[in-house]
Amino acid sequence: MPLGLRRKKKPKSKETSRLMEGEQADAAGSSLPDPTVPTSRLVFHTQLAHGSATGRVEDFSSIKELYAKIAGVFEISPSEILYCTLNTPKVDMGKLLGTQIGLEDFIFAHVKGIKKEVNVYKSEDSLGLTITDNGAGYAFIKRIKDGSVIDSVKTICVGDHIESINGENIVGWRHFDVAKKLKELKKEELFTLKLIEPKKAFEMEPRSKAGKSSTGKIGTGRGTLRLRSKGPATVEEMPSEAKTKAIDKVDDLLELYMGIRDIDLATTMFEAGKDKGNPDEFAVALDETLGDFAFPDEFVFDVWGVIGDAKRERL
Repeated sequence: MPLGLRRKKKPKSKETSRLMEGEQADAAGSSLPDPTVPTSRLVFHTQLAHGSATGRVEDFSSIKELYAKIAGVFEISPSEILYCTLNTPKVDMGKLLGTQIGLEDFIFAHVKGIKKEVNVYKSEDSLGLTITDNGAGYAFIKRIKDGSVIDSVKTICVGDHIESINGENIVGWRHFDVAKKLKELKKEELFTLKLIEPKKAFEMEPRSKAGKSSTGKIGTGRGTLRLRSKGPATVEEMPSEAKTKAIDKVDDLLELYMGIRDIDLATTMFEAGKDKGNPDEFAVALDETLGDFAFPDEFVFDVWGVIGDAKRERL
């Protein structure tokens, strides 16, 4: 959308793995080098988070393809995978796999465990939940605010997949749709959640409140593999300090304006604006990729300002 004008939305648009043991531009328009499609063979090691042998996966371009590869290694259904973490088997939302994987990252897949049904009394307008999703149809709890309504229900934990709300199946919903549904529940009424927690190893750990994630935690080596919903994955350089700070600031703006925190969404917004020459071009790019959010103009201007500061390395 050119800002201040009506925006026109665009419509939305095996090889078997073997088991083994054990995105910058200045305001004038100069741009970063284009990412390259990987030509060498990229192999990633993986385990099931609750414990397994080590497997190897390769030749994937999207989250869904990655899940299918992991499922093939361990002879399970892709639908059993809730989400993946990088370099830790713990339910650590700061290490959640998003759209980028460091070329030396180790992938841990968290699969479905115990099902539970919980009744919650909505005593406050805000439940104190941050919701995200795995990019393949499963929404889950990313963070629980201390002292909130949900914090008082100790059977609800960070990492739990939300399967249904008041009997309505929400598998396949994006995280912002789930958050909207929860927000619209009436105050001072009881509602029911059906949840699936990730399968755990024998040792039990206290439930996590989780914390603010950071793109600086993604990747440990030479670069990252950026996954795409369409087209081939690309290899990119590790993010600069200015880019990392900018994405964190965009995430802060998302919480301020939209009431959500989503580091992957913040990254997508930064990538959409890094090679644009003015805020109108940036707004059009947002409509093309994230039109359903209907971001307010003030938010778009603020995000553009952050991107501009990153381009000039003022962060």
